[in-house]
Amino acid sequence: MSDVIPFRKPSLKEKHKGNTLCRHGHHKWAVDKTKQFDVKQGKLVTMYNCVRCRKQKVMSH
Repeated sequence: MSDVIPFRKPSLKEKHKGNTLCRHGHHKWAVDKTKQFDVKQGKLVTMYNCVRCRKQKVMSH
């Protein structure tokens, strides 16, 4: 027998879990090390991704 997957609509609490903090500007930033050098400007850059909402922030050095 195969596994049964429950098909149900997620509740609003589950759907928006963690997004309320991001909407008020409290992101959870994590450093993304895949792209560290900006080719156009020739500078080292640090790319941050929010763990909750996947928003990106770039800081150049």
